[in-house]
Amino acid sequence: MRSVYKNSAGESVVRQWCTDALARASFPLTTATVDTSAGHVTLTTAGGTGPPRVVLVPGTAFNAAVALPWLQALSTCWATTVVDLPGQPGLSNAHRPLRHGRDRLAWYGGVVNEVLAAIDADQVVLVGNSLGAAVVLAADSARIAARVLISPAGFIRLSVDPRLALASAGWLLRPTPARTRRMLRLFVAPGDEPPETEVEWMTLMASHCRTTLAPPPLPTEILAGRAEQPCVVAVGEHDRFLPPHRLAPTVRRTMNTELHVLPHAGHLTTPAQLDQVLSLIADVT
Repeated sequence: MRSVYKNSAGESVVRQWCTDALARASFPLTTATVDTSAGHVTLTTAGGTGPPRVVLVPGTAFNAAVALPWLQALSTCWATTVVDLPGQPGLSNAHRPLRHGRDRLAWYGGVVNEVLAAIDADQVVLVGNSLGAAVVLAADSARIAARVLISPAGFIRLSVDPRLALASAGWLLRPTPARTRRMLRLFVAPGDEPPETEVEWMTLMASHCRTTLAPPPLPTEILAGRAEQPCVVAVGEHDRFLPPHRLAPTVRRTMNTELHVLPHAGHLTTPAQLDQVLSLIADVT
């Protein structure tokens, strides 16, 4: 098992950032830890008592502290829990297995299955963003009633154009707020600025954490099985990783559903687009 952090000092810095961000939240929330085969997993919940109706799995290198706008928006409608995935920066176990590709996705899917059992949540709408969407597709718990996938990995290989590759390389080589902001401008719609929280977080994360490769497409038979339950799939019209014209045919073929294209949105879902996400979730609740 390999830690997501470069060293213990960096781990402390990242965990403190997350703890402080949750403590500053402008709405009531609770945190809890459950034990899984992957070690401890931290869950952050808002919006009522009892088991959650919505469980959110964030994308690569994201967690509840960074996804607070999601949690606040979703919890106004449903009891919502955000999962800090193990092996990703955040408050869960720091270690990920020495597995790659589909095997790692299967491992993550199993962790989500264990989390749903541990919190005794039934008829859950599982919401996944980016890597989280691939994890949501890999999870096969009978407790899942529906899935909502935003900017979803797991269907096609992600595209990385030269401009994005160059900006990402500069960010990783010497992460500064300016370089992070320059890169994240390619994650949002043209003319938009990335949220400052994401700029701060991604600069910190690149300084102290190891990167992970983009997840590969899941096997067709798994996608076909998930199509038997309600599933909504959406992507931003300006998503450079998952261009709608490439993603739509695969979603139609594997899931027998049409891709929702979010206007004036990129790969990074900003607070301005969360009303659209709420509407998509409402369609399956």
